Amino acid sequence: MENLLAARLQMAVSLGFHIIFACVGMAMPFLMAIAEYRWIKSGQQVYQDLAKAWSRGVAIFFATGAVSGTVLSFELGMLWPTFMEHAGPIFGMPFSWEGTAFFVEAIALGLFLYGWDKLRPWTHWLTGLVVGVSGVASGIFVVAANAWMNSPAGFEWVNGAAVNIDPVAAMFNDAWLSQALHMTLAAFVATGFAVAGLHALLLLRDPKNLFHREAVKISLIIGGLAAIFQPLSGDYAAKGVADRQPAKLAAMEGHFSTSQPAPLVIGGIPDEEQQVVHYAIEIPRMLSFLAHGNFDAEVKGLDQIPREEWPPVVITHIAFQIMVASGIIMMLLGLFYYYALWRGKKIIRKRWFLWLIGICTPLGFIAVEAGWIVTEVGRQPWIIYGVMKTRDAVTPMPGLQYSLYLILALYLLLSVIVIWLMYRQIITLSSRYETAKTGG
Repeated sequence: MENLLAARLQMAVSLGFHIIFACVGMAMPFLMAIAEYRWIKSGQQVYQDLAKAWSRGVAIFFATGAVSGTVLSFELGMLWPTFMEHAGPIFGMPFSWEGTAFFVEAIALGLFLYGWDKLRPWTHWLTGLVVGVSGVASGIFVVAANAWMNSPAGFEWVNGAAVNIDPVAAMFNDAWLSQALHMTLAAFVATGFAVAGLHALLLLRDPKNLFHREAVKISLIIGGLAAIFQPLSGDYAAKGVADRQPAKLAAMEGHFSTSQPAPLVIGGIPDEEQQVVHYAIEIPRMLSFLAHGNFDAEVKGLDQIPREEWPPVVITHIAFQIMVASGIIMMLLGLFYYYALWRGKKIIRKRWFLWLIGICTPLGFIAVEAGWIVTEVGRQPWIIYGVMKTRDAVTPMPGLQYSLYLILALYLLLSVIVIWLMYRQIITLSSRYETAKTGG
């Protein structure tokens, strides 16, 4: 296996696992904060039990996220030394701020976990809120660094080196806001639907279990609301991609030929040799509107991009379709849930709805993974868009495939341990609400 492929696969594995831990760490603290808020206001024990169960989940994912994040930081230097040599002084600021946010999050989480009987209720609740805010801030800072790779700023590239470096301009590059907004909402969608789906499946086994019923309600309120707003952030992000990275947009849409107006391609399998998308559905003029807000706008195709600078079209297009389809499904479920709440219908008691939510348990994280494939694969062959190509940044050190195998085995083991720990925590605390023990 050649070095470039092994290095890219290793980063893909590490990022693929870490992003799940990171998303849960960003969103789940707000679920536990809502549960504790309801306990403080109502005095119902079930909400305190939910907050405790979810806080233990936050602790588990915080620990695994710290491990996987540390691995990623080492990989950046070991696998991509040329990249870090030039990029480190430019986009180091968001990483330093991420470290600060992580530090605050760790302190607040410790206070939350061990302060139940030592802090006043509202003070304790506030520490949980700090966990969530610092977790979101941590994610935003990391996304800002990635956004810089897609939209380089804050330096001048002269004779193969960066000069006149401005770390603030680099951090607040043109892509940071759209990517941060889209990623943050994605974290809440994915975590909300995953938590709701897990508790929905357990609720199907014991329909009168109050613990799982309230868990589904809280997580769907958060996940459903985020899913409703997610398409708006996606549209904002896509318009930015159309302006800054036309090759990525063309690969996302399977748009081979520049056209005015341009149709939106739904589904299909791109054929890079024939430069067509087989089995696709086309909506006339819609891509022009989505990309530029004008039904008659010209959309640049891959025919205006040098062939050696094309992203892998098939992977990017299919991943984009999966992301969009998953997002639409969850948006519709979110709208339906809020409609049912508005009409006063107890939709949580319907088995068919619980099955539907249960089936959608992994859907949010599938969308997150697909979205990151679009972001990273769609930027190729560039590691710094328009400045440095990925092949020029990889380490010459041989034998990278062995570290790839080791990392893959490590993350698979870590995932099994996390799933087992989470299942044990939920079952242990929810058992007191089983129908057989409570008399229904």
